[in-house]
Amino acid sequence: MAMVVWRWKLMGGEHAMTGRCTLLTGAGVIFAVSLLVTSCSESSSDPKPLPPQGTIEAAKSRSPDSEYAEALDSYRAMWRDLATASRTSDPDSPLLDDHASDGALELLKFGLKRAREEKVVSKGAPRVEPEVVSGDSHKVVLVDCVDDRKWLEYKRNGDLKDDVPGGHYKTDATVRVLKGVWKVSDLYMHEVGSC
Repeated sequence: MAMVVWRWKLMGGEHAMTGRCTLLTGAGVIFAVSLLVTSCSESSSDPKPLPPQGTIEAAKSRSPDSEYAEALDSYRAMWRDLATASRTSDPDSPLLDDHASDGALELLKFGLKRAREEKVVSKGAPRVEPEVVSGDSHKVVLVDCVDDRKWLEYKRNGDLKDDVPGGHYKTDATVRVLKGVWKVSDLYMHEVGSC
């Protein structure tokens, strides 16, 4: 059983949906998830190589510890995958499960489905600066300050969806080894201005 908290970039106030999942909406966040898992399923797809660098603007990690390099690379790759899929709002993009699993993967798909329903796409890419909070050989906990000011939503005609400029979001993530591959399983973005 899992509890998922989703935050989505929409105009308007915050909304909640009761039940096993809670949906929050507010300006400034593409989407985020917090997953508390007592049991979880693994993705059925085969691991794929990391996409080429340059899709996402990534600041050099402040963590000097190279023992977590694969987890950090997978986290950055997840954002690149999402930025690529968000250009067409494609929730079925084969990239999504390359570096995300469990609640994080479900959140990515949900957000892209919602964007497709709203007939919006994203241009640009977020800037990420992950830092290792703790870790071992199977799990790494990260904190980040995601900057989405250069990753905005546009209507299909090319006009900006709204006048929300984006912002900085404290982001908590857990990256785990699943079938020998590091994948982001838990992801939560706090409110705009939280870092």
